[in-house]
Amino acid sequence: MNKQQDALENVTVLDLTRVLAGPLCTQMLGDMGANIIKIEHPSRGDDTRHWGPPFADTEAAYFLGVNRNKKSLALDFKTPDGLKILKNLIKKSDVVIDNFKPGLLGKLGLTDDWFKTNANQVIRCSITGYGNKGPNGGMPGYDFLLQAESGLMAITGSADGEPMKLGVAIVDIATGMNAVIGILAALNKRNLTGAGSLIDVNLYNTGIFLLANVASNHLISGRDSKRYGNGHPNIVPYNLFKCGEGALVISVGNDGQFRLFSEIMENIEWCENPKFSTNASRVENRVKLEQLIEKALSEENAEHWHKLLQKNGIPVAVVRTVTQSLSHPQTIENGMVLDLEHPTAGIVKSLGLPISFDGKRGKETNLPPPLLGEHNEEILREFLGMSDKEIEQFTS
Repeated sequence: MNKQQDALENVTVLDLTRVLAGPLCTQMLGDMGANIIKIEHPSRGDDTRHWGPPFADTEAAYFLGVNRNKKSLALDFKTPDGLKILKNLIKKSDVVIDNFKPGLLGKLGLTDDWFKTNANQVIRCSITGYGNKGPNGGMPGYDFLLQAESGLMAITGSADGEPMKLGVAIVDIATGMNAVIGILAALNKRNLTGAGSLIDVNLYNTGIFLLANVASNHLISGRDSKRYGNGHPNIVPYNLFKCGEGALVISVGNDGQFRLFSEIMENIEWCENPKFSTNASRVENRVKLEQLIEKALSEENAEHWHKLLQKNGIPVAVVRTVTQSLSHPQTIENGMVLDLEHPTAGIVKSLGLPISFDGKRGKETNLPPPLLGEHNEEILREFLGMSDKEIEQFTS
């Protein structure tokens, strides 16, 4: 039986990134079959190798989570020999991705003109904090800061509480995914034109983009946005509600669904009340309606209401812990937790690719996150064609 071809099997990506946004991007590309060569500083490697506990053996969980399906080359490209190798790697790659401050590659001589002359077919993707324009152009960016500056924190948290960041680095994660999108589009463009592209993705723009419907609300109304806790600015009821015991998240998206919800809750008068009959009126009178709903829910426990609402097609969910979520049958059945055999840490678990191709989720055989410099000789000999003597001179 022939092996199924991976979507990006013939694509080589030179990964000059570290921490989260870039490594997440290249891990996704690697999961889709791309050959990822991860460049790391010989003495310290990717910063996240040291971001623990927790550790699996000596490997930080943070690093293990976003660096599978890559080969590690320990390379100091600020030395003459290292820069020569970097240039040769670039020439043989399809994609080069970095998250340096703007201008760093240019200082090494890897200017736009160098790429046009030596690697015009290469797709370049640069992940930065703010891009190179505007008052913050060229400045480094960090997820927490960008959640604050973009307005995301201002709309997250309790209505009467402090601004709050999301529990994960959502701006970094979305920036990494934006980089994947840009790279895939550039690969298609190169198929048409033969030339590479220069992709700019930055955390600031991603943070602004993540405002989504909240931004549209402001741009149309001119009013600033508020925090609604677990509520929704445009939909009611859409919130976390306490029950007699426990709590549920309930999301009622349209007027027909609200009528059904009212019937199930044995409070048909809710949908017949002009204050609640349309979504617009429910948004205006959210506090009163939510009080009525919570009073009705207090008559039974969360398990009772969850079964009843779910049976009748009302969107409802229990609030799970991370432990419960990752061990849930739906997560396991969807292949979202992988077992990887690591050379020193043994079997480590990792999140799977959230995309499937022809019923297959990611590669059939995944490479575990690499040890620092684990693939030095393989990359130098097999990919660059360096001789044993040249490799010995470089590594000595």
